[in-house]
Amino acid sequence: MVHRKSLTSGFTLVELLVVIAIIGILVGLLLPAVQAAREAARRMSCSNNFKQIGLALQNYHSAYKQNPVNNGGTGLGHNSSGARVGSWWEGSVTTNNEELSAMVGLTPFMEQQPIWDQITNGGSATTDGSTPNTPTGLWTPMGPNPRHDRGDQTDRFIPWATEIPMLRCPSDPGTGRPGRGRTNYAACVGDSFSQVWDNGPKEGNLAPPPDDWRPIWFSAVDRGYFSRKKATKFRDVLDGLSNTIAMAEIVTDLGDGDKRGALSINNGGWNVEKNPSFCIDGNQLQPDEPMFWCDDATLCTTPPNIAENTNGRGMNWAWASMGMTMVNTIRPPNSEVCFNGWHDNVGSAPPSSRHQGGAHILMGDGAVIFMTDSVESGDQRSPTNGAWDSPQAPGALYKTGKKSVYGLWGSLGSRASKETIEEQLNQ
Repeated sequence: MVHRKSLTSGFTLVELLVVIAIIGILVGLLLPAVQAAREAARRMSCSNNFKQIGLALQNYHSAYKQNPVNNGGTGLGHNSSGARVGSWWEGSVTTNNEELSAMVGLTPFMEQQPIWDQITNGGSATTDGSTPNTPTGLWTPMGPNPRHDRGDQTDRFIPWATEIPMLRCPSDPGTGRPGRGRTNYAACVGDSFSQVWDNGPKEGNLAPPPDDWRPIWFSAVDRGYFSRKKATKFRDVLDGLSNTIAMAEIVTDLGDGDKRGALSINNGGWNVEKNPSFCIDGNQLQPDEPMFWCDDATLCTTPPNIAENTNGRGMNWAWASMGMTMVNTIRPPNSEVCFNGWHDNVGSAPPSSRHQGGAHILMGDGAVIFMTDSVESGDQRSPTNGAWDSPQAPGALYKTGKKSVYGLWGSLGSRASKETIEEQLNQ
């Protein structure tokens, strides 16, 4: 009888290594696709947030026949020592010094009625359970000054420290402190700014101006969907709501020196509005990493001062600071944030995002559009309207309604300059 040996089949070492290599290649090919799909979902979620904000803006105007005031709120009050403050930039615990962003008025229209109730009712609740640092031990209606750089600990007011999900883009990784309540969406103030923008149409003590020079000068730079310390209405948008940017996306600062989240400040009065590319021409960016401010004086010029972390971009949704919660349409999306003076001063404040190649913008009619970094932006070294500190400046710089010098991008930011928009932005 013949006995046959049974043969045991199996993989050789070479075959196993080939299979592992093939699996590795497939995973390597698949992973970027998965990451791209996840970012596409985050970008869509970000766009949906903006659409909801746009709807809130429409409903607000329907209710009040105006847009929420940018730099609105209660007037001057007292600091934690009980002394009355004399200017809007001082800390206040009994009023908000008209430093509330347009987002504050939108809260009940963004399904954030509990936060709005806390803002309007005041009360004694704080983030740490302590007593409010006010003369009465209570927060006054409409809350304290939302800025947290004046030592009055107003960030203990719960609404100012609350992060609202609708105001956050899921692609932005910044969370929590040093932010007091971050936002990735900001009010558009047009294609111009100058030193008079600090006070708006009022004096530093929030009083009406005693003469005409400030209103005349301010009207030259007051060109956006939102203004400062005054309300705008749909009727003011003579260029058409579908042709005018109402809000735009911004990144929040991560403390990494990113030119979009950290601000180059103290660049000198009138310098940036005379040349919006002032920080670029000053060689303030890292030559090998141009997305970051210079930190090596042997390679480039370090900025005079950097505002970041608590004073960085988008770190406080309730504070109407140009560097914090506003954008202008001068420098293209994802350009550097370059300021004349302090972080509550004025400067070039472009939109930005963590998405690839551009940022979302919200039009006045509620449409959300993804605007690329390469949008046509005209002469990037041309002075902004109203940007001259000399009485002998050309009269054209103060002409209200002058067409934007910043191309299509600037034209989308101006509300009443009669530019013709021939591009199909939402295709």
